[in-house]
Amino acid sequence: MKIDPRFFTRPLAMHRLEIERLAATITAWSDYDDYVRPQPQYGLHKGVAILPVRGVLANDLPWWADGTEYSWIRQGFDAALEADDVRAIALDVNGPGGTVEGCFDLVDHIFAARGKKPIWAILSESAYSATYALASAADRILIPRTGGAGSIGVVAGHVDISQALDKAGVKVTFIQYGDRKTDGASEKPLSEDALACFRADVDEMGELFVATVARNRGLDAQAIRDMQAGTFMGAGAVAAGLCDEVAAPDAAFSALLKTLG
Repeated sequence: MKIDPRFFTRPLAMHRLEIERLAATITAWSDYDDYVRPQPQYGLHKGVAILPVRGVLANDLPWWADGTEYSWIRQGFDAALEADDVRAIALDVNGPGGTVEGCFDLVDHIFAARGKKPIWAILSESAYSATYALASAADRILIPRTGGAGSIGVVAGHVDISQALDKAGVKVTFIQYGDRKTDGASEKPLSEDALACFRADVDEMGELFVATVARNRGLDAQAIRDMQAGTFMGAGAVAAGLCDEVAAPDAAFSALLKTLG
């Protein structure tokens, strides 16, 4: 089976439980070379474009991941923004997060469109990590009582299988140009220099995440850091400033319609 390494070897803005679920899922499937992911389209109801922001988010989503590509969201968002019959945009949000690559450019793109048309993020359940980053770009975020928001952080992992290879009698020799070329290779222990480099990258992306949410939500950056990537349910998310109101999805959509007259 071909396994796309992005979700396990590169920085993620994703809830821990979803990372574990994906790791278990891909071991249970065989490869589908001809798999074609259907492209989602935004729906339109009474002048409101309903744009899905659901499941795992990524630039190029592998076939085994249930989610939405950033490019799909951008294309749908731009189409809705320009359409004459669209009076407002509702982001239909429910997801654990996704890859860092592509996330913050899209967040900035949505944030820059504020004021052109009302943009609401309506959580059908949860918005964690990269999913929350996208939701935070909206004018208003509504969350159900049992929904969750937060996990404002970045994570990267390294799996060291060198001892397992030694026990199996397998020796791996890297022939490389550049001392740092194989930093992060699972066949050898992670060096202190490599760990420091990866830590710096994760910290930089984490600070970008904090600054982005602080700008989008008008929150103090240190207050966001102090959350320590924690998650908040319903009213707790509103109290923390991550969401604006507790409302079931249907009630939230009705509230948006009422603002349009």
